[in-house]
Amino acid sequence: MAASWCLSYPDDAVLERLPLIRSVLAGHPGTVQDFEPVLTLLGSGRPLEVQARYVQEFDLGKRHALHLSYWTDGDTRRRGQVLGAFKQVYRRSEFLVDTHGELPDYLPMVLEFAACVDLDAGRELLIKYRPSLEMLRLGLLDDKLPHSLILRAICDTLPGKSPADQQAVMKMAGYGPPTESVGLEPYDPRLLPLARS
Repeated sequence: MAASWCLSYPDDAVLERLPLIRSVLAGHPGTVQDFEPVLTLLGSGRPLEVQARYVQEFDLGKRHALHLSYWTDGDTRRRGQVLGAFKQVYRRSEFLVDTHGELPDYLPMVLEFAACVDLDAGRELLIKYRPSLEMLRLGLLDDKLPHSLILRAICDTLPGKSPADQQAVMKMAGYGPPTESVGLEPYDPRLLPLARS
């Protein structure tokens, strides 16, 4: 739950929880150092500055996308089916999951679902989308953002070792970048480049 809050948009509710997050983490030795840089960042400056910084890092570009299926399916039409699968997992829990206007694969929501509703189902989603978590972790690490430590902490709770680089993540995922394939026949001559005569 601490990871969910620390990766969520820092609205007033999140910012008010900072002392609670610190207090809970203090009871779990070895976790505080992964969260403290983000907690410090969230607690520094005026709320509007903290929120603007969050939007700049997580909402305006795709390099730090917090939507798990973005990393596996990009902006392809196939992603709709994947998002539907996330909703099915939530429905099977028989709990009303309020997405707050977010897509169902939003990492803080998946983390909250695992923490508060169904640990096993939430963990399965995190394991399934481990390559997405690792790509996000590496992007945050490359840009020297402290959130990479929280992603590392999440990945450390999952089976297996974290890949060292993006090539290793792609190998872990078993595929290359997403491509659009809906409605396209392979080798359709209409899609081949035209040659000048």
